[in-house]
Amino acid sequence: MTALLTEQRDGIVTLTLNRPAARNAISPEMACRLADAFTAIEADSSVRCVILTGAGDQAFCAGGDLALMLPLLTGAREPEDDWDRRVLNDPTVMDRSALRRFELTTPLIAAINGHCLAGGMETMLATDIRVAADHATFGLPEAKRGLIPFAGALVRLPRQMAQCRAMELLLTGDAISADEALAAGLVNHVVPGAVVFDKAWEIARRIARNGPLATSQIKRTTLAASGRSLSEGYALEDRARDVVMASEDAREGPRAFMEKRPARFVGR
Repeated sequence: MTALLTEQRDGIVTLTLNRPAARNAISPEMACRLADAFTAIEADSSVRCVILTGAGDQAFCAGGDLALMLPLLTGAREPEDDWDRRVLNDPTVMDRSALRRFELTTPLIAAINGHCLAGGMETMLATDIRVAADHATFGLPEAKRGLIPFAGALVRLPRQMAQCRAMELLLTGDAISADEALAAGLVNHVVPGAVVFDKAWEIARRIARNGPLATSQIKRTTLAASGRSLSEGYALEDRARDVVMASEDAREGPRAFMEKRPARFVGR
């Protein structure tokens, strides 16, 4: 069984973490396939939006596989196949699979259909918009295992919610409910589990209709401006403005509005 399923339709790519029997835990194969998928998507101008979800209705992702991935990384397990060897020999795989030190400018939506824990929650923190099932839970239990989150959460989480609340999650390792995640601003929508993907798809369709150059520049600039001074942020915004205003899409959008027709954006 392939650990990651990929489907593209109407300019939207759906990536499905496909290890439901293991609560979609991240194996070496899954990490490699995710890294490759994100790299390919960033290079593909036809992709307007991405949805990341998990197979089944129990888990989005339970984090790194405690039997396969973590022992490999600590040296407790010797590499057994090409996926294992690639994780150990290519230092970019783990970062790219979690969108850490790798820029994905394509808008990314998480459809969180169940437990979202450890490395799964860290990957969620790299997404732009999040739709959660009402039975989903969120947590970073690494400290309970004598480990630490190392796929971005130590940096991202305190930027996405109150620092004191982030520290409680990180230091206790306790989980919170979907409603608590919504109240904390970690997710955008909480819906019944049966309609999680439908809601994510509806949002993706709305994004996909917009100018792709505009959406990529919005995402790139917003992320790059995080933590910078206002003057530095404005300079980044000016740079994005210059790129977009010189584009064919910037002329097409207003023209289509005046002509009362759908815009035909080309991404340049």
